[in-house]
Amino acid sequence: MSETILVTGGCGYIGSHVVRQLSESGRTVVVYDNLSTGFRDALTHGEELVEGDLADRERLVNLFQRHGFTTVLHFAAAIIAPESVSKPLKYYGNNTRNTLGLLETCVKHGVRRFIFSSTAAVYGFPEGGVASEESIMVPINPYGTSKLMSEWMLRDVGAAHDMQYVALRYFNVAGADPQARMGQRTPDATHLIKVACQAALGMRESISVYGTDYPTPDGTGIRDYIHIEDLASAHLCALKYLESGGESTAMNVGYGHGSSVREVLEIVKKVSGVDLKVIEAERRPGDPASLVAKADKIRTLTRWQPRFNNLETIVADAWRWESRLAGR
Repeated sequence: MSETILVTGGCGYIGSHVVRQLSESGRTVVVYDNLSTGFRDALTHGEELVEGDLADRERLVNLFQRHGFTTVLHFAAAIIAPESVSKPLKYYGNNTRNTLGLLETCVKHGVRRFIFSSTAAVYGFPEGGVASEESIMVPINPYGTSKLMSEWMLRDVGAAHDMQYVALRYFNVAGADPQARMGQRTPDATHLIKVACQAALGMRESISVYGTDYPTPDGTGIRDYIHIEDLASAHLCALKYLESGGESTAMNVGYGHGSSVREVLEIVKKVSGVDLKVIEAERRPGDPASLVAKADKIRTLTRWQPRFNNLETIVADAWRWESRLAGR
């Protein structure tokens, strides 16, 4: 009988893609999600869904007693950085405190492997706009801080107990399942590629470019955009790494090169055939000029091989998904 894996937040944008890939690889998955931002129908392979909040410790403990999990993938979190500035306690509650409770439950029930959904926001403003796993971590908002605190707890739990972990620090996740079965559905999304596709579909009147005077080739911010399918596959690679005896660690998940806001908008125009109405606005506080991953570690340790490392591919898959959503 194969092991059953627990995935928290498995009905969300990233979690649902990972759950689908786990199921397609023959794994048995149970999803625990409060459906506050996730969707029940994002589970496409009949995975068991237990609707519940991580703050509900009794329900969580009962679930562990029923299934005897030894592997947990943890995605459940609040993830909007600007909101975290105005609602910091929501982020320390949802992200840090709930991770603490989950880790206590994992230790009590003998979980051996733990994969954590972290973020490049733990770095803040890395020197030169490029972040390696050894870069100084000085997050600039409660979202990044809440995730860094969770990483610290993981580090210490891993040192004190027989539990190995991988913390995956995501860069700018974008795109959708190439078959348009699933994608990002967050209302009032702030992700550039999704917003630009919505503008091309006429769902938004215009798109704003925040800052055109950065010290970059075209004056706009540069980010390391990674296709959701490649990000999801990184979790399966991290799981195999732990199952083969890999040591606890943190790894960046990005391509190692960036694209500017203007470059992204040009690709959206090309893919959609629509000339977007672009409004140039002032910089937003806390936005670095450039944020790109140094991502050699995950390739070396886990043999992760991205398959969708192309901005036009990312945009085309996002466009296909957004067009399908608009037609529903």
